[in-house]
Amino acid sequence: MRCEKPTYAGDDALVNVKLASKEDAATVSAITDAAYSKYIPLLGRKPEPMTVDYGEMIAKHPVHILMVGDRPAGVLVLEHEKDQTLIWSIAIHPDFQSRGLGLRLLRLAEDETRERGYRKIRLYTNSLFTENIALYRWFGYKETGREPFLVSILVHMTKQLA
Repeated sequence: MRCEKPTYAGDDALVNVKLASKEDAATVSAITDAAYSKYIPLLGRKPEPMTVDYGEMIAKHPVHILMVGDRPAGVLVLEHEKDQTLIWSIAIHPDFQSRGLGLRLLRLAEDETRERGYRKIRLYTNSLFTENIALYRWFGYKETGREPFLVSILVHMTKQLA
């Protein structure tokens, strides 16, 4: 299991990241549901990350769980493609939001992308998630396109890594 070097959050709780195993599927799903449920009224449906089987996702792709002390607080789902990494989902439980933990997971995604020898990372989000788009832009992602998805629009973003 690959773990990030433990560090301390602002509240002095130990923070680390572990690679999820199939036994963690319910935890990954619960964190994802808690983080994304606020978007259901906006979309009129569950966001895609709330609809997948995380047992299958964990079997196919790297899924990281961010721990604050002994509490699971965040999830990062990556898909390594031929020459880049896709951030498929990133979620922080509402109890742990606004502490910089999402940025920590973005950095982890970039670090893992570099370790694979890739220079490009990408993600997509819903056009209605304006605060997410602003955060990704602030973190260096550039919009590369938009496309219809169900009854909304996906915003594709990429970042070139040094």
